[in-house]
Amino acid sequence: MNLNQLELLRVLQETDFNLSKAAEKMHVVQSAVSRQLQLFEMEVGSPLFVRQGKKLTGLTPLGEKIMEEVDLINQAKKNIQLIADDFLENSNGTLRIATTHTQAKYLLPEPIGRFRRKYPGIKIYMVQSSPDNLINLLHRHQADIAICTEKLDEDDKLVVKPCYHWHHVAVVPADHPLAEGEISLQRLSAQPILTYTPGFTGRTTIEKAFYSAHLPLDITLAAADSDVIKTYVRLGMGVGIIAGTAYEASKDGDLVARDLSGLIPSSTTKIAYLKQLYVPNYCRYFIDELLAEAARKSRERGEDPDTKL
Repeated sequence: MNLNQLELLRVLQETDFNLSKAAEKMHVVQSAVSRQLQLFEMEVGSPLFVRQGKKLTGLTPLGEKIMEEVDLINQAKKNIQLIADDFLENSNGTLRIATTHTQAKYLLPEPIGRFRRKYPGIKIYMVQSSPDNLINLLHRHQADIAICTEKLDEDDKLVVKPCYHWHHVAVVPADHPLAEGEISLQRLSAQPILTYTPGFTGRTTIEKAFYSAHLPLDITLAAADSDVIKTYVRLGMGVGIIAGTAYEASKDGDLVARDLSGLIPSSTTKIAYLKQLYVPNYCRYFIDELLAEAARKSRERGEDPDTKL
Protein backbone atom coordinates (compact mmCIF):
# COMPACT_ATOMS: atom_id res chain seq x y z
CA MET A 1 0.00 0.00 0.00
CA ASN A 2 1.08 3.59 -0.51
CA LEU A 3 0.02 7.07 0.58
CA ASN A 4 -1.95 7.65 -2.63
CA GLN A 5 -4.09 4.61 -1.90
CA LEU A 6 -4.69 5.79 1.66
CA GLU A 7 -5.65 9.21 0.31
CA LEU A 8 -8.05 7.48 -2.08
CA LEU A 9 -9.83 5.82 0.86
CA ARG A 10 -10.22 9.19 2.56
CA VAL A 11 -11.55 10.86 -0.58
CA LEU A 12 -14.00 8.03 -1.22
CA GLN A 13 -15.44 8.47 2.26
CA GLU A 14 -15.54 12.25 1.81
CA THR A 15 -17.51 11.87 -1.45
CA ASP A 16 -19.96 9.32 0.00
CA PHE A 17 -18.19 6.49 -1.88
CA ASN A 18 -18.84 8.05 -5.29
CA LEU A 19 -16.12 6.74 -7.63
CA SER A 20 -16.53 9.42 -10.29
CA LYS A 21 -16.42 12.27 -7.75
CA ALA A 22 -13.38 10.70 -6.04
CA ALA A 23 -11.62 10.42 -9.41
CA GLU A 24 -12.39 14.06 -10.14
CA LYS A 25 -11.01 15.22 -6.78
CA MET A 26 -7.83 13.17 -7.30
CA HIS A 27 -7.46 14.38 -10.92
CA VAL A 28 -7.41 10.87 -12.40
CA VAL A 29 -9.80 8.80 -14.51
CA GLN A 30 -12.38 6.63 -12.78
CA SER A 31 -10.78 3.40 -14.00
CA ALA A 32 -7.57 4.36 -12.20
CA VAL A 33 -9.51 4.80 -8.94
CA SER A 34 -11.16 1.40 -9.38
CA ARG A 35 -7.79 -0.23 -10.12
CA GLN A 36 -6.05 1.28 -7.07
CA LEU A 37 -8.95 0.21 -4.86
CA GLN A 38 -8.77 -3.32 -6.27
CA LEU A 39 -5.02 -3.49 -5.61
CA PHE A 40 -5.47 -2.27 -2.03
CA GLU A 41 -8.17 -4.85 -1.31
CA MET A 42 -6.01 -7.60 -2.83
CA GLU A 43 -3.13 -6.58 -0.56
CA VAL A 44 -5.18 -6.65 2.65
CA GLY A 45 -6.97 -9.80 1.52
CA SER A 46 -10.57 -8.69 2.04
CA PRO A 47 -13.12 -6.20 0.65
CA LEU A 48 -13.15 -2.77 2.30
CA PHE A 49 -16.42 -1.55 0.77
CA VAL A 50 -19.96 -2.87 0.59
CA ARG A 51 -21.08 -3.05 -3.05
CA GLN A 52 -24.32 -3.09 -4.98
CA GLY A 53 -23.21 -4.02 -8.46
CA LYS A 54 -20.45 -1.57 -9.30
CA LYS A 55 -21.68 1.00 -6.78
CA LEU A 56 -20.00 1.43 -3.39
CA THR A 57 -22.58 1.86 -0.63
CA GLY A 58 -20.54 1.77 2.60
CA LEU A 59 -17.62 0.30 4.52
CA THR A 60 -17.20 -3.31 5.59
CA PRO A 61 -16.19 -3.93 9.24
CA LEU A 62 -12.57 -4.21 8.09
CA GLY A 63 -12.98 -1.05 6.02
CA GLU A 64 -14.24 0.84 9.09
CA LYS A 65 -11.20 -0.26 11.13
CA ILE A 66 -8.79 0.73 8.37
CA MET A 67 -10.57 4.05 7.86
CA GLU A 68 -9.99 4.91 11.53
CA GLU A 69 -6.24 4.57 10.90
CA VAL A 70 -6.50 6.55 7.66
CA ASP A 71 -8.20 9.36 9.59
CA LEU A 72 -5.31 9.41 12.06
CA ILE A 73 -2.78 9.57 9.21
CA ASN A 74 -4.67 12.40 7.55
CA GLN A 75 -4.92 14.26 10.86
CA ALA A 76 -1.17 13.82 11.40
CA LYS A 77 -0.46 15.31 7.97
CA LYS A 78 -2.70 18.27 8.77
CA ASN A 79 -1.12 18.72 12.20
CA ILE A 80 2.41 18.69 10.75
CA GLN A 81 1.52 21.58 8.44
CA LEU A 82 -0.19 23.51 11.27
CA ILE A 83 2.82 23.01 13.59
CA ALA A 84 5.18 24.21 10.86
CA ASP A 85 3.01 27.26 10.19
CA ASP A 86 2.98 28.12 13.89
CA PHE A 87 6.75 27.70 14.14
CA LEU A 88 7.30 29.96 11.15
CA GLU A 89 4.62 32.39 12.40
CA ASN A 90 2.75 31.97 9.12
CA SER A 91 -0.31 34.23 9.26
CA ASN A 92 -1.81 33.30 5.91
CA GLY A 93 -3.82 30.23 6.88
CA THR A 94 -7.55 29.54 7.00
CA LEU A 95 -10.01 29.43 9.90
CA ARG A 96 -13.06 27.27 9.13
CA ILE A 97 -16.00 27.82 11.48
CA ALA A 98 -19.05 25.57 11.50
CA THR A 99 -22.01 26.98 13.40
CA THR A 100 -25.75 27.63 13.48
CA HIS A 101 -27.55 30.80 12.39
CA THR A 102 -28.17 31.96 15.98
CA GLN A 103 -24.48 31.83 16.92
CA ALA A 104 -23.37 33.30 13.58
CA LYS A 105 -25.60 36.34 14.01
CA TYR A 106 -25.63 37.01 17.75
CA LEU A 107 -22.28 35.72 19.11
CA LEU A 108 -19.68 35.76 16.34
CA PRO A 109 -19.61 39.28 14.80
CA GLU A 110 -17.51 40.98 17.49
CA PRO A 111 -14.99 38.11 17.95
CA ILE A 112 -14.58 37.83 14.18
CA GLY A 113 -14.01 41.58 13.94
CA ARG A 114 -11.26 41.42 16.58
CA PHE A 115 -9.77 38.32 14.92
CA ARG A 116 -9.65 40.08 11.56
CA ARG A 117 -7.76 43.01 13.07
CA LYS A 118 -5.27 40.66 14.76
CA TYR A 119 -4.82 38.28 11.82
CA PRO A 120 -5.66 40.18 8.60
CA GLY A 121 -4.02 37.49 6.44
CA ILE A 122 -6.12 34.58 7.73
CA LYS A 123 -9.09 33.68 5.54
CA ILE A 124 -12.35 32.94 7.37
CA TYR A 125 -14.87 30.43 6.07
CA MET A 126 -18.17 30.09 7.91
CA VAL A 127 -20.64 27.27 7.31
CA GLN A 128 -24.13 27.41 8.84
CA SER A 129 -25.83 24.06 9.23
CA SER A 130 -27.52 21.65 11.64
CA PRO A 131 -25.60 20.44 14.73
CA ASP A 132 -25.43 16.91 13.28
CA ASN A 133 -23.79 18.20 10.12
CA LEU A 134 -21.45 20.51 12.03
CA ILE A 135 -19.97 17.46 13.75
CA ASN A 136 -19.67 15.72 10.39
CA LEU A 137 -17.79 18.73 9.02
CA LEU A 138 -15.26 18.45 11.86
CA HIS A 139 -14.66 14.77 11.16
CA ARG A 140 -14.25 15.44 7.45
CA HIS A 141 -11.72 18.21 8.18
CA GLN A 142 -13.99 20.73 6.47
CA ALA A 143 -14.21 22.78 9.68
CA ASP A 144 -11.68 23.52 12.42
CA ILE A 145 -14.14 24.37 15.18
CA ALA A 146 -17.89 23.98 15.68
CA ILE A 147 -20.06 26.28 17.79
CA CYS A 148 -23.58 25.24 18.75
CA THR A 149 -25.81 24.10 21.61
CA GLU A 150 -26.99 20.62 20.61
CA LYS A 151 -25.26 17.28 19.98
CA LEU A 152 -21.59 18.12 20.62
CA ASP A 153 -21.46 16.32 24.00
CA GLU A 154 -22.52 13.07 22.33
CA ASP A 155 -19.26 12.65 20.36
CA ASP A 156 -16.34 11.25 22.36
CA LYS A 157 -13.83 12.19 19.65
CA LEU A 158 -14.30 15.89 20.31
CA VAL A 159 -12.88 18.31 22.84
CA VAL A 160 -15.98 20.19 24.02
CA LYS A 161 -15.72 23.43 25.98
CA PRO A 162 -18.65 25.36 27.50
CA CYS A 163 -18.95 28.85 26.08
CA TYR A 164 -21.97 30.45 27.76
CA HIS A 165 -25.33 29.68 29.34
CA TRP A 166 -28.51 31.18 27.95
CA HIS A 167 -32.26 30.83 28.34
CA HIS A 168 -35.34 31.04 26.14
CA VAL A 169 -37.86 33.86 25.96
CA ALA A 170 -41.41 33.95 24.63
CA VAL A 171 -42.02 36.76 22.14
CA VAL A 172 -45.50 38.09 21.33
CA PRO A 173 -47.03 41.26 19.85
CA ALA A 174 -47.80 43.96 22.42
CA ASP A 175 -51.56 43.31 22.22
CA HIS A 176 -51.26 39.54 22.76
CA PRO A 177 -52.84 38.05 25.94
CA LEU A 178 -49.45 36.69 27.05
CA ALA A 179 -47.86 40.16 26.89
CA GLU A 180 -49.15 40.72 30.44
CA GLY A 181 -49.80 38.70 33.58
CA GLU A 182 -48.00 35.69 34.96
CA ILE A 183 -46.26 33.60 32.34
CA SER A 184 -46.53 29.84 32.79
CA LEU A 185 -46.20 26.62 30.80
CA GLN A 186 -49.95 26.15 31.22
CA ARG A 187 -50.70 29.45 29.46
CA LEU A 188 -48.12 28.70 26.77
CA SER A 189 -49.52 25.22 26.13
CA ALA A 190 -52.87 26.75 25.19
CA GLN A 191 -51.22 28.74 22.37
CA PRO A 192 -49.82 27.78 18.95
CA ILE A 193 -46.03 27.82 19.34
CA LEU A 194 -43.43 28.97 16.83
CA THR A 195 -39.93 27.75 17.67
CA TYR A 196 -36.80 26.02 16.41
CA THR A 197 -36.45 23.03 14.13
CA PRO A 198 -35.59 19.79 16.03
CA GLY A 199 -31.89 19.73 16.82
CA PHE A 200 -31.49 23.52 16.84
CA THR A 201 -31.04 26.05 19.64
CA GLY A 202 -32.37 24.14 22.63
CA ARG A 203 -35.46 22.63 20.95
CA THR A 204 -34.92 19.44 23.01
CA THR A 205 -34.94 21.45 26.26
CA ILE A 206 -38.25 23.10 25.29
CA GLU A 207 -39.87 19.76 24.57
CA LYS A 208 -38.62 18.21 27.81
CA ALA A 209 -40.02 21.10 29.88
CA PHE A 210 -43.54 20.60 28.52
CA TYR A 211 -43.28 16.81 28.65
CA SER A 212 -42.16 16.90 32.31
CA ALA A 213 -45.14 19.12 33.15
CA HIS A 214 -47.50 16.72 31.28
CA LEU A 215 -48.61 19.56 29.02
CA PRO A 216 -49.20 19.54 25.25
CA LEU A 217 -46.86 21.50 22.99
CA ASP A 218 -48.57 22.70 19.81
CA ILE A 219 -45.71 23.67 17.48
CA THR A 220 -47.32 25.11 14.37
CA LEU A 221 -44.14 26.45 12.78
CA ALA A 222 -40.51 25.38 13.19
CA ALA A 223 -37.49 27.15 11.71
CA ALA A 224 -33.72 27.22 12.23
CA ASP A 225 -33.62 31.03 12.04
CA SER A 226 -34.75 33.23 14.97
CA ASP A 227 -35.58 36.08 12.60
CA VAL A 228 -37.96 33.83 10.64
CA ILE A 229 -39.74 32.90 13.87
CA LYS A 230 -40.10 36.56 14.86
CA THR A 231 -41.44 37.43 11.40
CA TYR A 232 -44.32 34.97 11.75
CA VAL A 233 -45.00 36.03 15.33
CA ARG A 234 -45.56 39.53 13.91
CA LEU A 235 -48.05 38.03 11.47
CA GLY A 236 -50.09 36.72 14.39
CA MET A 237 -49.41 33.02 13.85
CA GLY A 238 -48.64 32.30 17.51
CA VAL A 239 -46.18 32.67 20.37
CA GLY A 240 -42.49 32.51 19.50
CA ILE A 241 -40.05 30.70 21.79
CA ILE A 242 -36.54 31.80 20.87
CA ALA A 243 -33.10 32.16 22.45
CA GLY A 244 -32.93 35.16 24.76
CA THR A 245 -29.86 36.37 22.86
CA ALA A 246 -31.97 36.56 19.67
CA TYR A 247 -34.30 39.22 21.09
CA GLU A 248 -32.85 42.66 20.31
CA ALA A 249 -34.72 45.45 22.09
CA SER A 250 -33.48 48.04 19.60
CA LYS A 251 -34.89 46.11 16.63
CA ASP A 252 -37.69 44.09 18.22
CA GLY A 253 -39.41 46.85 20.19
CA ASP A 254 -42.75 45.94 18.62
CA LEU A 255 -42.56 42.56 20.35
CA VAL A 256 -42.77 41.83 24.07
CA ALA A 257 -40.22 39.31 25.40
CA ARG A 258 -41.26 37.21 28.41
CA ASP A 259 -38.46 35.56 30.39
CA LEU A 260 -38.81 31.75 30.49
CA SER A 261 -35.72 31.03 32.60
CA GLY A 262 -37.87 29.78 35.48
CA LEU A 263 -39.90 27.50 33.21
CA ILE A 264 -37.44 26.04 30.71
CA PRO A 265 -33.95 25.00 31.91
CA SER A 266 -31.03 27.02 30.58
CA SER A 267 -29.00 25.78 27.63
CA THR A 268 -25.25 25.90 27.07
CA THR A 269 -23.56 26.87 23.84
CA LYS A 270 -20.30 24.98 23.35
CA ILE A 271 -17.15 25.09 21.28
CA ALA A 272 -15.76 21.83 19.91
CA TYR A 273 -12.83 20.57 17.86
CA LEU A 274 -11.26 17.18 17.18
CA LYS A 275 -9.20 15.72 20.03
CA GLN A 276 -6.38 14.83 17.63
CA LEU A 277 -6.29 18.31 16.12
CA TYR A 278 -3.28 20.56 16.68
CA VAL A 279 -4.87 23.90 17.46
CA PRO A 280 -2.75 26.68 15.93
CA ASN A 281 -2.14 29.96 17.73
CA TYR A 282 -4.61 31.94 15.61
CA CYS A 283 -7.36 29.40 16.33
CA ARG A 284 -6.63 29.54 20.07
CA TYR A 285 -6.84 33.32 19.89
CA PHE A 286 -10.25 33.09 18.21
CA ILE A 287 -11.54 30.67 20.86
CA ASP A 288 -10.32 33.04 23.59
CA GLU A 289 -12.15 35.92 21.88
CA LEU A 290 -15.33 33.85 21.70
CA LEU A 291 -15.15 33.12 25.41
CA ALA A 292 -14.45 36.77 26.22
CA GLU A 293 -17.44 37.89 24.14
CA ALA A 294 -19.68 35.28 25.77
CA ALA A 295 -18.59 36.46 29.24
CA ARG A 296 -19.28 40.09 28.29
CA LYS A 297 -22.77 39.28 27.05
CA SER A 298 -23.48 37.25 30.19
CA ARG A 299 -22.44 40.18 32.40
CA GLU A 300 -24.72 42.48 30.41
CA ARG A 301 -27.61 40.12 31.15
CA GLY A 302 -26.65 39.96 34.82
CA GLU A 303 -25.77 36.28 34.58
CA ASP A 304 -22.83 34.24 35.84
CA PRO A 305 -20.62 33.44 32.83
CA ASP A 306 -19.21 29.92 32.59
CA THR A 307 -16.30 30.40 30.26
CA LYS A 308 -13.44 28.57 31.91
CA LEU A 309 -11.38 26.28 29.69
